[in-house]
Amino acid sequence: MSRYTKSMVATGHELVSQAAADILRIGGNAFDAAVAAGFAGAVAEQTLTSLGGGGFLLARTAGVVGPAEEIFFDFFVDTPGRGLDRVPEPHFFPVTIQFGGSDQVFNVGMGSVAVPGTLKGLLHVHDRLGRIPLADVLQPAMDLARGHRLNDVQGDFLTMLHPIMTLTRTGCQLYEPDNRYLRSGDMLVNKSMADFLAALPDDHGASFYSGEIARQIDREMKDGQGLLTFEDLASYEVIERRPLTAAYRGYTLLTGPPPSMGGALISLSLALQEQLPPLREWGSAEHLLRTTALMQEVERLRDLGISSPEQIQSYLATGDFAGSADRLRSFSRGTTHISIADHEGNVASMTCSNGEGSGYFAPGTGIMLNNMMGEDDLHPEGFHSGSPGQRVASMMSPSLLLRDNKVELVLGTGGSKRIRTAITQVLTQVIDFGRDLHVAVNAPRLHWDGEVLQVEPGFPEESIAELVKRFPVNVWEKQNVYFGGVHTVIPGRESVGDPRRGGAVAVVPV
Repeated sequence: MSRYTKSMVATGHELVSQAAADILRIGGNAFDAAVAAGFAGAVAEQTLTSLGGGGFLLARTAGVVGPAEEIFFDFFVDTPGRGLDRVPEPHFFPVTIQFGGSDQVFNVGMGSVAVPGTLKGLLHVHDRLGRIPLADVLQPAMDLARGHRLNDVQGDFLTMLHPIMTLTRTGCQLYEPDNRYLRSGDMLVNKSMADFLAALPDDHGASFYSGEIARQIDREMKDGQGLLTFEDLASYEVIERRPLTAAYRGYTLLTGPPPSMGGALISLSLALQEQLPPLREWGSAEHLLRTTALMQEVERLRDLGISSPEQIQSYLATGDFAGSADRLRSFSRGTTHISIADHEGNVASMTCSNGEGSGYFAPGTGIMLNNMMGEDDLHPEGFHSGSPGQRVASMMSPSLLLRDNKVELVLGTGGSKRIRTAITQVLTQVIDFGRDLHVAVNAPRLHWDGEVLQVEPGFPEESIAELVKRFPVNVWEKQNVYFGGVHTVIPGRESVGDPRRGGAVAVVPV
């Protein structure tokens, strides 16, 4: 049964969108396409995502027979260290990544690796909701692994992440063949990953999580002061959760539940904003001042100890926003996202990340493992403070916007600490200002980084002048990946890829 005349795809890479579209054309549903895009992204967006990272997928089935089913698939990373008799001093060191207008420090090395979940998560989603054979779903990624040309976006990311991508011999072999570092337009070949993917339909990830690859990872981690163990990998499980629901001005947002921090922070931002009347003019001084005040208020609440997803939800439940509303009135990281809606009405919103990558590759796979233990925003209590086996909190927040129980928007973004602000700014443009989706995604954004208000160019000069009177302001020369990549779909109607992160769309007519 067809609800729409076409299926829609928005991702961060033209080859990833093409992979999803190819699967839709041969009869796959939105979930087959999302899984295919997830595997293809691990090859073509190798600086942003990896089968050795973690992620989330928010699914809503078409509900052709019975009610629609809403599932938040949590395959984010776990804290490593199960079975260690003695916790070593981890191999863990800082690397500064320059975004062009602001720097951010990340930690890498074998001690930065958390228990990876993306591989198991993609396989789990396909088993649960997919329709066509896994071998068909994997084919686009296998073809890309055998060789594809780097686009400009990935070329730029490789330049930024050079110290991480070439930290090990495997990385140098992949990214510095013939002693020359790859750049845009060069051919990237990852034969080891192609071979690994070819074996997956029969192996189904067993070797990676409980077989010989897992044993080799365990040995190399012990030798290299890493914390990831065979027991960690063998114990890892994908968790199916109920999405977090947030009401906003007559709409319903479905987003990431705990332990995702991002969904709770977006819900908090919307709840605070709903205490104030909608503004009439986007980009006005009043609008930018309120947006900045909102970001500062969220950070203030986090500094007061309202920092975990559970604490944020508890604060939301009290509805005690009076003080926050008064304060607002006074102001009159490597990640990629995939949004898919098929013609039947199934929708998938998936965000995956490898952080910036640890530099360490799982032996014989061509897969770089994550550095999630080295991202400060994910560890407010301090690095390596969590217990082994604990699911790490995340800022990633794949989301769906509903009205009258109908999906109006599929969206999400990468961008580390900027995820919640990027999503909130796109949502409020669409809801509060009635802006066209393409305009909302491409509009300039701002982000309070705790000390300085980072601002993309394009806002009215008089509005910027008002900001400068109140805050330290850094206006960037051009839009930048720093501010996220909100890839979005309106089911059956429109798909928009964010140019900041190589946004690419595909439309598949019925």
